[in-house]
Amino acid sequence: MDELDKRVGLFHAELRELKQKVKELLEENKRLSIENHQLRQVFKRETSSEREAVLATQAGAGTKETKPDLVREESFEEAIVAVGEGHDNLTRLYHEGFHICNVYYGHLRTEGDCLFCLSFLNK
Repeated sequence: MDELDKRVGLFHAELRELKQKVKELLEENKRLSIENHQLRQVFKRETSSEREAVLATQAGAGTKETKPDLVREESFEEAIVAVGEGHDNLTRLYHEGFHICNVYYGHLRTEGDCLFCLSFLNK
């Protein structure tokens, strides 16, 4: 009976440590998510200011941009953001331990890194 009490005590201590580790990881995840959001906003601001500078230079050189070009430019910018978010989501899934390759998509990675997934991420 004493041995059983010792084991229960050890399991309890191990569970407490695991809960603490999960709490720390959740806090770090939240902090990194906020930082990522802020960096995306900065990136969006920087790219829009650069785009405005290019447009101003073109306008100063006598090049006029038509309305369809502006529509295409906006849709292109939205597509870049959408691709970036999709890639970030796949990267997050991979780092959470799931396959993102077409061979084992969605399965839990149990044997370390997957070369198919890594090649996909590097494209």
